[in-house]
Amino acid sequence: MLSLSTTGIIGIPLFVILYLIYRRMPKAGSPLFRLGYMLYTRTKVGYFYHRRELAKARQKYDDGHSVAQMAEFDGLRIIPIPIIMDNYCYLIVDDRTQTGILVDPADPDLILPVLKKESVNIVAVLCTHKHWDHSGGNSTFKRLYSNIKIYGGAVDRAQAVTHPVADGDVLDFSGLKFTVNFTPGHTVGHVVYTLNGAPFNAPDSLFSGDHLFLAGCGRMFEGSSTTMLRSLDVLCAMKDDTLVWPGHEYAKDNLEFCLTIEPNNDATMAKKAWVTEQRKNRISTCPSTIGEERRYNVFLRTGESSIWETLGLDNDTESERDTIRVKALSLLRQRKDKFKYKL
Repeated sequence: MLSLSTTGIIGIPLFVILYLIYRRMPKAGSPLFRLGYMLYTRTKVGYFYHRRELAKARQKYDDGHSVAQMAEFDGLRIIPIPIIMDNYCYLIVDDRTQTGILVDPADPDLILPVLKKESVNIVAVLCTHKHWDHSGGNSTFKRLYSNIKIYGGAVDRAQAVTHPVADGDVLDFSGLKFTVNFTPGHTVGHVVYTLNGAPFNAPDSLFSGDHLFLAGCGRMFEGSSTTMLRSLDVLCAMKDDTLVWPGHEYAKDNLEFCLTIEPNNDATMAKKAWVTEQRKNRISTCPSTIGEERRYNVFLRTGESSIWETLGLDNDTESERDTIRVKALSLLRQRKDKFKYKL
């Protein structure tokens, strides 16, 4: 890892590289992109870039990028906390014990006042992946809460993780029970966490990080289309009423893209109309459900003939169905990267 003194000397040109990569360059395979991505994920340069993004977000939004809406069940509350330019952290509270869990708390300065207001006992951080806009607060919470446990994928090795997790692990915090799924694709070690809602007479809740968004999926920075499709299929197989809590507010752009692929999809048009109204007042659009996502999220619909037709894939080909689906996912991701650049 680069030393702080080294990054101080070369920080400005590296920030320029990172800016070009994350805001201007659609091709993740280019040598310059790989250089910048390595600096962002493996050195302190990424953290300094993250801090700069936090400062920019505060200048733009005094009160967060969105108006969050809490979901409340029988003794359970899920509170989205808008952070940075379009990220969401989530606070999960068991009202019976006042136990609190944080998911991807990358901006402690915005999150700590919420914790004080809710008077909860924070016992754990669940980190979905290593990118700084999700892991950038881990070290701070580790320092502030001496007994806190910070969970993250064993493969990704995110910042300050104290308890690495793997596929199928079950985490139980006095009744708040989460199942871990290994979902590589966006990063090599991305994981998602599903909260069992049954004890609270609630549907299950999927905290999907940057793997699955409302009407979208994450860019494949560290995985092939085959890997990403396999991971998406894991989530697509979840129960219809599973609530989807994504890592970013990308709904409007994502639905606009979905309509370029399936312009006659009634579910997409209806959801787009609803999201447009929500965003007029900056109201958050999460959660959706897995059942909804199957109806309009083109990245979960790679087996649909309507999508194959738009992409120019031959319905009568002798290739195996999964091979065609992998190709469809690759083409969809390429089109989405050119349509609107979102991580």
